[in-house]
Amino acid sequence: MTALRRLSIAVPALLLLSSLIGFFFTRGSMANLPSFQRRGAAKSSTDSLVDQRPWQMIEALAPLAVSSEENRLAREAERLADHAVDQAFAQALRQAALDTHPGARNAMTIQQKAQSLQTIVKEDQDKVNTLTATAKAASASAPVNPDDLDAAKAQLQLDSDELADANEELARVSGDNRDQIQRELTARQAAMKKFDQQSESTGASAVQTAKGYRTLAGRISALFDQGTRMDSIAQARDQADDDVKSFTAQQTDIASKLNASNATNGKDTQTMSRIARLNQMHTLSQIHSILEDRIQTEKQLSSNYGRWLDQVKRQRGIVVHLILQSIAFIAFLLLCSALINAGVSKLLERLKVDRRTLHTMRTIATLGIQFITLLLVILSTFGVPSQMPTIIGLATAGITVVFQDFILAFFGWFILMGKNGIRVGDWVEISGIGGEVVEVGLFRTSLLETGNWTDQGHPTGRRVNFMNSFAISGQYFNFSTSGQWLWDEIRMNLPTTPDTPALLESIREAITKETADSIKQAEAEWQRATRQQGLSQFSAEPSIDLRPAAAGVDIIIRYIARASDRFNIRNRIYQSLLGLMQKEEPPASLVSGEKSA
Repeated sequence: MTALRRLSIAVPALLLLSSLIGFFFTRGSMANLPSFQRRGAAKSSTDSLVDQRPWQMIEALAPLAVSSEENRLAREAERLADHAVDQAFAQALRQAALDTHPGARNAMTIQQKAQSLQTIVKEDQDKVNTLTATAKAASASAPVNPDDLDAAKAQLQLDSDELADANEELARVSGDNRDQIQRELTARQAAMKKFDQQSESTGASAVQTAKGYRTLAGRISALFDQGTRMDSIAQARDQADDDVKSFTAQQTDIASKLNASNATNGKDTQTMSRIARLNQMHTLSQIHSILEDRIQTEKQLSSNYGRWLDQVKRQRGIVVHLILQSIAFIAFLLLCSALINAGVSKLLERLKVDRRTLHTMRTIATLGIQFITLLLVILSTFGVPSQMPTIIGLATAGITVVFQDFILAFFGWFILMGKNGIRVGDWVEISGIGGEVVEVGLFRTSLLETGNWTDQGHPTGRRVNFMNSFAISGQYFNFSTSGQWLWDEIRMNLPTTPDTPALLESIREAITKETADSIKQAEAEWQRATRQQGLSQFSAEPSIDLRPAAAGVDIIIRYIARASDRFNIRNRIYQSLLGLMQKEEPPASLVSGEKSA
């Protein structure tokens, strides 16, 4: 038993330790989610050329909103994040124009090749359009050869692929990323169009949402969920604040570049160089304006996240209030249970019952109160199970199996209370034990055992209890249904003399005289019990059996007697036999016994 107890402690402890170790080594897995990206982490160029983290952050946070107030703040954050990403694309396109170097080595050659391919692709497209229009307008007598149209389409595809390769190579050599940024912008616009088509749910208010958690377990779970949501929102707010600092630094850098360009532009005398520098200054001015807009947007986004965080904190306070309410209700149940238990104990002490019965009643009352209290605490903590009919069915089947003896005993009580049952005071025999019934309870029957190893009919002082299931699955004998009649017997030893037959006849007459009333009553009751008029096979007349013995003849005298008068009848018979024996020499020896009917 000690080893089993140690194992029951060691296994959960080992499982807990392994879980904590695994939790520690997988702690970085949450950083891969957009809503849990570490603040200040640089975007990988392989993912996107444009920083879309503001939208990714709100896209992950918006589904966490649980109330109408949070939904409104989430929608505002989505609007601001969408505008911030649009401005990021605008800045990226202008920055890409600044970073492009058309005069780089081989760039001019590749650009001329791309322009030539554009002309060829345009000619191929015109040819395909002409052949397609001619095929639609041609008559059946002069059809267009379909092979010419297929060849033109194939040539158009080849020239288009070559043009795309040339453009990619030109972008790589010159550093022009505008095409890739434009593709990302197109993909984002398609995603936003799909997002806008989704239905917008307002939800319930914060108080209504919090009151929806009706159980203590649900409220505690909501409290932990709110803690996780608060951490995510605070992280998004910090990310917006970091973006404000980053954009401010970029704006300062752009402003210094603008000042440097203005100083250089005043000293430049070449016309083409001045025009190019003016274009650069115009682009830098646009980027400066975009950065100013992005800074204001990120500030608004940070403020919005701050309001959202405050709203979740208010909802957290509501949930904490409801948790305290649930705890107070459970404490109230426990207090009521203790008070009711104390009150029931006081009432039971006033009852005039024996100590054992009082202890039993107190135990039953305490267990009943504790069971009801535990059930109410479980329901208030976890709520009503969703599959209640199934649970009730399984519980009923389990209770039936566990308490089948009590169920049989309960129905056995109805049988014992029937016409052929038993009553208090009856003489019965149950499972080989005979005695007088002293109590017939709802589940148990109690007997005062009678009989011992030498002579039945004497109380032993032992109280025997039987489950009432014996009335269904077993058998019992009730001697009281026939008047509690017993066949008693007396053994005698008589010497062999010529007067022995006369003595035996005198003994028969004496016993018949003493038991005449019992014989008459027993035969009448047996007739009523069997509903018959004549019982030739059943006779209550006394009998005398003779058996040879070494010292004469042993006689066994059997007679009927009521159990309650058995000893009185035997004493009268003894007196009569002693009177007869005084006339005979030597006196006979007497030995008595009995046999129950």
